[in-house]
Amino acid sequence: MSKLLEKRGFRRDVSGAAAVEFAFLAPLLIFVLMGITGYGGYFWMSHSVQQMANDAARAALPGLNAAERATLAKASVAASAADYAQLEPAKVSTQVVDQNGRFTVKVSYDAANSFAFAAKGLAPMPSEVINRQASIQLGGY
Repeated sequence: MSKLLEKRGFRRDVSGAAAVEFAFLAPLLIFVLMGITGYGGYFWMSHSVQQMANDAARAALPGLNAAERATLAKASVAASAADYAQLEPAKVSTQVVDQNGRFTVKVSYDAANSFAFAAKGLAPMPSEVINRQASIQLGGY
């Protein structure tokens, strides 16, 4: 009879249940947190690259010809790339397209070694190269 009581007491004992539950859920929690951090960093960098393209397109408006607009746009990207924390200016590239009355600034950033891609092997991540562009119409509508 005493063995039966011991088994019933053992079944009701919950003193280590929280530790066991945490051991099961901790890897999943860490995986989700790394994914949130990685994607948050990616979205921040993506927004920063888009903002650089927008600012460069606006800065190119006063240019009198295609060459001057391209120079103004590239200078704007180069100057603003250093203003964004966690972005390395050396990894930013700019391309300018001026055709059919539209001026387009394309900005690319290689984010392969950034903090956002630290969990790349653990969580699915988007492309390591962030490409964004901004376009303005030259002249009237």
